[in-house]
Amino acid sequence: MKKTRYIFIAMLLMSTMAMGQNLVDGLRYSDNRIQGTARSAAMGNAFGALGGDFTSASINPAGLGVYRSNEFVITSQFGKTAVDATYLGQSASDSKYNFSVPNIGYVASIGNENSLGGSLVGLTFGVGYNRLNNFNMKRMVEADNANSTLLDNFVANANDNNWSNFYEELAWQTFLINEDELGYHNVIDDEGYGQSQRKSFTQKGALDEFILSLAANFNHKFYLGATVGIHNVDFTETTSLHEYGTNNNDVFNEYTFNTYLNTTGTGFNVKLGALYKPIDALRLGVAIHTPTFYRLHDSFDNSMYSSLNFEEGQYSALSPLGDYDYDLETPMKAVFSAAYIIGKSGILSVDYEYVDYSTIKLSDGGNSYDFFDENQEIQNVYKSVGNLRIGAEYRLSGEFSLRGGYEYRPSPINSSYQPGFSDPKYSSFSGGLGYRQGNFFLDAAYKHALDDNYAEVYTGSDLANYEITKDQFILTLGFKF
Repeated sequence: MKKTRYIFIAMLLMSTMAMGQNLVDGLRYSDNRIQGTARSAAMGNAFGALGGDFTSASINPAGLGVYRSNEFVITSQFGKTAVDATYLGQSASDSKYNFSVPNIGYVASIGNENSLGGSLVGLTFGVGYNRLNNFNMKRMVEADNANSTLLDNFVANANDNNWSNFYEELAWQTFLINEDELGYHNVIDDEGYGQSQRKSFTQKGALDEFILSLAANFNHKFYLGATVGIHNVDFTETTSLHEYGTNNNDVFNEYTFNTYLNTTGTGFNVKLGALYKPIDALRLGVAIHTPTFYRLHDSFDNSMYSSLNFEEGQYSALSPLGDYDYDLETPMKAVFSAAYIIGKSGILSVDYEYVDYSTIKLSDGGNSYDFFDENQEIQNVYKSVGNLRIGAEYRLSGEFSLRGGYEYRPSPINSSYQPGFSDPKYSSFSGGLGYRQGNFFLDAAYKHALDDNYAEVYTGSDLANYEITKDQFILTLGFKF
């Protein structure tokens, strides 16, 4: 049914087919959720106008111009991603722990009021990296009395002469689909549905941005900055769908269908930013991020195993090893920011990030494929959004600071593609402490994020609801010199 298909497209689209370069891939590498320093994380990453933190290089590079000394920072993160899934009225949970180093940065500040001449009073250079996305996650769905099967898709494709060595061929070799004078059919549908289903998903990898930044300080009132970002993609997803135990089927016992996908590649973009202080207490910032231009490589394969009550009984099949190269262009971004310094003890900061996800573009497939249909689908399904980040800091004493933050990211999906379901969205709350003593500082943060999304388990299935909770503990060590 068209409605079911549209709902599937509209939701998170977290699962992929092994050979699919589509709107799923485009959103995965366009929807960045930066993981920088602990101070930035604690304040909701609202550093577009505030500056003075290495995370600024990935948001508004003009913020590096605020530095008046050299600095080295390194950040570690330990967290847990838990997924509660509901499918066919039944619940399942899974989780995964992760440790990473999402940020390393070095900032060199040169110049003072008299050394550079004119209104230019300082230059700041930055080099390092910030993590833009962490893909590590495990999730699982399971249910009894299913009213469809993945094999329905294979049968439909086979009857439409759309045969793939990665799907239909595997089901054919394992005797899960067969042919007679009426066409292709599958062993579950032959005697009625009602089987149990369980599907597990494991995702690994990250999207990192390696940074070269330059910022200029003009009379401590106006700042300009630029960042060249080199992006590194490493994403792996494995899935396993197990269907078993129909009520009245004398032939079918069970089968398992496994998929593997690994995507690697590099990309680059440029960020240009400006920051202005009309009065000492107020900072206003604006930044433009060019599209990121990626060259990506997919490696993939599938396997299938079946147990049937005839002949040998146990069957298996492996697909060929596949690979594919293609280009991806992510949307431009605009970041508008404001920060207010309250005396010597308080900070309020707000970022508004505008992104039009309908401009995601796939191109230059390895076989000269032009991705016309996929790009048209991207334009129809995705829309522009405004992402909000809010942060605050209060200095308890000369050494200690208390921080809090909030982030909200609305759904990038057009509402007409998600009828009858709550709007998928992302939000997070964060808090933390900072300690300063001489040239040394230590920042700690805790971040709690929630994604609420829907997706089909396979094309044509009922929808599963995924409540994804991420809890992170973040620690940054820093030295000024």
